[in-house]
Amino acid sequence: MENISKILKLGDSKEKIKILETLDNIDNPEILETIISTLDDENIEVRGEVYSSLVSNKNEISNYLINSLNSASGNIRSSILLVLANRNEISAIPEIIKLVKDERSIVRSCALGALRHLKVQEAKNIFLEALSDSNIEVRKNALQAIIDFEIIVSEKKIEGNFKEKDSEIEKMISLVKKINGPEGI
Repeated sequence: MENISKILKLGDSKEKIKILETLDNIDNPEILETIISTLDDENIEVRGEVYSSLVSNKNEISNYLINSLNSASGNIRSSILLVLANRNEISAIPEIIKLVKDERSIVRSCALGALRHLKVQEAKNIFLEALSDSNIEVRKNALQAIIDFEIIVSEKKIEGNFKEKDSEIEKMISLVKKINGPEGI
């Protein structure tokens, strides 16, 4: 156990990836905390392997994951949101909702994506409110949720929050207009 922590903290990327490939069935709290902290690793491949090992872990680790949403690291918070969503951790929904107002835009965007993935239709007002976020990726995530859940929203509200010329946004807005029909106008 001590060797695992040492490698994850001090090893090179190849060593970390090699050990992480074996840790998809771990439930030791100390090792889990070390694995989760490795979501802040500078190497994207290492972070990807951490993500994979956490998503595929069949043990009851949701409490460790949910507690990690309080991490000082935005990288950890955003990654854990995606892990929770992909594990279909419905028990995490109240904590995910809290992060919709996070100071980091990547965390807000991942929180909206997690709510969308978990099919939290009760989050309608959250998605509508996120349309006025300062960050375009957050707004796009909110717009995608509005499309997925077929939420009726005024054309004025949509167009007022998307001044950017972006083909992806334009396609999304046309989908919202189709969903809305005459009611959303």
